Amino acid sequence: MGKHVHESCLYTKSHEWLLQHESDTYVMGISDHAQDSLGDITYLGLPEVGKAFKAGQVIGFVESVKAVSDIYAPVDLEVLEVNSTLEQAPETCNHDPFGKGWIAKIKVTQSEQLSELFDAKGYEAYLSEEQ
Repeated sequence: MGKHVHESCLYTKSHEWLLQHESDTYVMGISDHAQDSLGDITYLGLPEVGKAFKAGQVIGFVESVKAVSDIYAPVDLEVLEVNSTLEQAPETCNHDPFGKGWIAKIKVTQSEQLSELFDAKGYEAYLSEEQ
């Protein structure tokens, strides 16, 4: 696997990742590729806890020195928790996008949608096509 990919995660074309936490609970964030493309992250607009979103809906945003980029719901979900440390230290997404830089813990409400996401190999292939 390349440096941009964590092999246990599922990925979207818009560069969000999901990692299973418990049965229908996942942690999500933005991929290493996304943080690398954005440059230094200066602010994160986090989703609201308790709110439900449909796949593809904007749930938050990332502001960087280069651009403002939306964060999309990878699947239908309910937000269980957000990583409030990102409010004080948004650069954590740059340093550790798959670890301490997680954005939200979510409950997946339509688990069959998970099969539509990329696995690590598929995401790597998608990244190489995109360049």
